Amino acid sequence: MFYPYGYGYYGYGDFLANNLYVLVLIPVLLLSLWAQFQVSGNFRRYNAVNNRRHITGAQAAEAVLRAHGVFDVGIRMCRGHLTDHYDPRDNTIYLSEEVYNAPTIAAVGVAAHEAGHAVQYAEHYGPVRLRTAIIPITQLGSNLSMILLLIGLFLYSQTLFLFGIILFSFTTFFQLVTLPVEFNASHRAIETIGGSGLLDEDELYGARKVLRAAALTYVAALLMSLVQLLRFVLIFLARGGNSGNRGGGRE
Repeated sequence: MFYPYGYGYYGYGDFLANNLYVLVLIPVLLLSLWAQFQVSGNFRRYNAVNNRRHITGAQAAEAVLRAHGVFDVGIRMCRGHLTDHYDPRDNTIYLSEEVYNAPTIAAVGVAAHEAGHAVQYAEHYGPVRLRTAIIPITQLGSNLSMILLLIGLFLYSQTLFLFGIILFSFTTFFQLVTLPVEFNASHRAIETIGGSGLLDEDELYGARKVLRAAALTYVAALLMSLVQLLRFVLIFLARGGNSGNRGGGRE
């Protein structure tokens, strides 16, 4: 049988890779959707409950910083929903309007988490230093990997496709390094909230639920990136393994 160039063995390898990708993707996609649902649901639930001490998000962030001996970090308000973040470039914690002035359980948890990131930078926490160091190459990989993968795919260039995989893998590695950074920030937040008495024990349960749901989104992001990387590797292996058969042409 004669296989036209780019269809027979190559197409079959791509077919297997794509089908395996879909089978693995479905549960990961469901996990990602469930994680987002948990984040929105838990934040909405516990942002409707005021904490007994009426501590706002901004006050909670300041308390966490102070408990760790960090006094040079700014705390400002920003627009948007769940846009809270710490920016190491200007050493500032940005809290959304629904967190900054809100004396709720969720606001305390979210703000304390972002303060945990600021403490990580102040204490030169290893994983956050590694993540910062790989940001440039991660950005490069994010911008160029898909271009090289597409060119390698359509030109049947294994070399370009491999370079695309390598660049994409840095994005996956970045997601992997992000996990301990996020988990540690939440751990610092909960430990300080409890130790400083910002929330009572039953209130601390709600803050934990909010932060655990947020952490799950990072797990889902890593799994999604791993699944995508697996797909590219399978296509690369299938094409490499079958490229020698193209010369037969007929049987």
